[in-house]
Amino acid sequence: MIEILSPSEITRARATGALVGRILQTMRERTQVGTNLLEIDEWTKDMILEAGAKSCYVDYAPSFGDGPFGHWICTSVNDAVLHGMPRDQVLADGDLLTLDLAVILDGIASDAAISFVVGQERDPEDTALIETTRRALAAGIEAAGPDARLGDVSHAIGQVLSVAGYPINMDFGGHGIGTTMHQDPHVANDGRPGRGLRLRPGMLLALEPWIMVDTDELVTDPEDGWTLRSVTGARTAHIEHTIAITADGAEIMTLAPGASS
Repeated sequence: MIEILSPSEITRARATGALVGRILQTMRERTQVGTNLLEIDEWTKDMILEAGAKSCYVDYAPSFGDGPFGHWICTSVNDAVLHGMPRDQVLADGDLLTLDLAVILDGIASDAAISFVVGQERDPEDTALIETTRRALAAGIEAAGPDARLGDVSHAIGQVLSVAGYPINMDFGGHGIGTTMHQDPHVANDGRPGRGLRLRPGMLLALEPWIMVDTDELVTDPEDGWTLRSVTGARTAHIEHTIAITADGAEIMTLAPGASS
């Protein structure tokens, strides 16, 4: 299903997106060396419930997961890149953490993710990984707009990732979003320009480039049946925004307060 949202629904989408951006910003500010992933999950739960919103993850049970996810936010550390299930793990200096969050507020969903390094230790490879993913997302957003093709967006993302030398996995990518979290169309992180669905004002898309340093292959963590890790144990990064296609281009819905991108 591909939804075209009304102007009033787009207004509600802005409120949902602002909430997602604010929660992710707050989690980043609170997270430090010694923070437990389960603390992040609990803080997120508190903010979602306080806002009168609903988690998209607690009851989420797709075919590729091992039963309902049962948590409020995805916490992926180092070699984990997608669907990181919160566990009793304390973060160390230099850990690369991805937080992925989706909620529904007033009937409209929004989805975003951030990657950052915890503490003071910085590996230049981690910095490059995160910055490349940010640039890929920015390129995808720039390519999105009325009458653009879905392939234009995928190609823009893929060009940044491939030129930087990172392998691209095509199994998981972005997606349509609206009254539910996951909708058509699938937005691959590489593609051919001029091909695919023509974008229309009122569409919401969650764009989410993600990469692993030296592989495009994933393995599911056998302990939780959810967390997807790089098969080589390589570090990873994942950054996501929900955008609305407008008459003029694309509007980012999930910016944190005071953020510009």
